[in-house]
Amino acid sequence: MSMELSSEDIFNAVLAFLWVVYVWETYLSYRQRELYRSSVGKIPVELDGVLEEETFEKARLYNLDRSVFGFWSGLYSQITTSLILVFGGIPFLWRISGSLIAQFGLDAEYEITQSMVFLVGSVLYSTIDGLPWSIYSTFVIEELHGFNKQTLGFFFKDMVKKLVVSLALALPIIAALLYIIKIGGDYFFVYVWMFTLFISLSLITVYADYIAPLFDKFTPLPDGDLKSQIESLAAGIDFPLKKLFVVEGSKRSSHSNAYFYGFFKNKRIVLFDTLLEDFAPMNKESEEAKPEVPSPEGEKLGDKEKKKIGCNNNEILAVLGHELGHWKLSHNLKNLVIGQFNTFFCFMVFGLLMNRSELYEAFGFTSQPTLIGLLIIFQFIFSPYNELLSFCMTVLSRKFEFEADRFAKSLGRAAPLRSALVKLNKDNLGFPISDWLYSTWHYSHPPLIERMKALEKEE
Repeated sequence: MSMELSSEDIFNAVLAFLWVVYVWETYLSYRQRELYRSSVGKIPVELDGVLEEETFEKARLYNLDRSVFGFWSGLYSQITTSLILVFGGIPFLWRISGSLIAQFGLDAEYEITQSMVFLVGSVLYSTIDGLPWSIYSTFVIEELHGFNKQTLGFFFKDMVKKLVVSLALALPIIAALLYIIKIGGDYFFVYVWMFTLFISLSLITVYADYIAPLFDKFTPLPDGDLKSQIESLAAGIDFPLKKLFVVEGSKRSSHSNAYFYGFFKNKRIVLFDTLLEDFAPMNKESEEAKPEVPSPEGEKLGDKEKKKIGCNNNEILAVLGHELGHWKLSHNLKNLVIGQFNTFFCFMVFGLLMNRSELYEAFGFTSQPTLIGLLIIFQFIFSPYNELLSFCMTVLSRKFEFEADRFAKSLGRAAPLRSALVKLNKDNLGFPISDWLYSTWHYSHPPLIERMKALEKEE
């Protein structure tokens, strides 16, 4: 008896798995959402005395609103994706792309050109389709809870800028990728892997140095105690720090962050201005992000009550001790190696499947365009593998986070790291209680209480 799957079997299996994943994710979110609803006034004993009841309630309501929003936006996305698949939205857009290039005298032989038109159409559709949800998230939920700092004009200008930059990067890269696949022969996946590795490494520096500054203002950290202490911290663990920046995240949101980037002996550290204690927006003169009704200090009315706590110097050093622990323990390098093995493996399997006509027929295609093959195989056929890999990487990420905390503790910074974690949790209205199953599946960073317990135990 033949075990070959028909195109109909493949399509039904893909659609069924999409809904299985959706139901599973919805169930997990339901568990967490019910926890938000049932946790009124239930501050964990571990945070007694350090987390105010008012902040706890604000965090509960913020996360509940986000969870309810996530349910409706997720349901909409699942239904529209299913309808697109069932009614042949992908081959329809491919035909439209072919018709557009035909207006310029180009036929099916210009597959890469047609693929670029298809890609632009897909990006424009997804942007427009998700725009109402993005606006609601930013100007209703984030605004209601005191995080949004954008005006509507700034939001749209930022969105258009991101769209243009992303297409300017993606189109030539994907065109080159398709060309390599077509001329690479039986071992094209080796050349494709080498190309994607080169692009990945290049974009890390190109993005941070040339693209990110298009969206946010980066300013060298002024001379002072904090700068001297950070340089001393970096020198103490042989971190090759070259530059220290503060990025103006406050014009977009009140959420806090810090990170480092760069290769070899050319590392940079970036602090969000919202991470610094008693921060002030760095670019008050910006008309795009300026509040419509400023106070004498240039703050929105009510900002005194909403103002974020930020971290003092010792706490910032503890946070950076954690981040630099990722570097010292080679976590980023390990993630890069895992990612490259995965890329090589996926393109090798793609090479085995790319000429299977039943895969294309399952999604309504009579031809076998390379870009469509990539879309079908990577997004749909690999779905079970991608879910498993994502969970494994989440588990590994949590392990790395605990290890980075232990590294910061080894620098004598356990106490300020604990206080920094509490402050950042307050600043970002993180909810300190999580459902164990939801947390296990979703949280790449351990929950606050788990991290505090681990630091206390080790200390």
